Amino acid sequence: MASYVYVMSNKLRGTLYIGVTSDLIKRTWQHKEAFVDGFCEKHGLKSLVWYEIHEDVTEAIKREKQLKKWNRMWKIHLIEQSNPNWQDLYPGLLN
Repeated sequence: MASYVYVMSNKLRGTLYIGVTSDLIKRTWQHKEAFVDGFCEKHGLKSLVWYEIHEDVTEAIKREKQLKKWNRMWKIHLIEQSNPNWQDLYPGLLN
């Protein structure tokens, strides 16, 4: 089963949240609708700005932990390599 490591943000180079899920569409919707109380809801993180797919959930969790240890500028660079304008990628998942 595919798993996803993803980054949510509130604006260009804003606050970042890194998570892992097996259902990226559902989880992103939950963040957008503030369905679950927590960091994303508190900081208004409603834009999916980056994600990657892993075939193995163990690898996805390992990658999530790795990214959480990175410094902020490395994370920003990672996002901007594929999404330089920090567009919300959620609508593209629905196509």
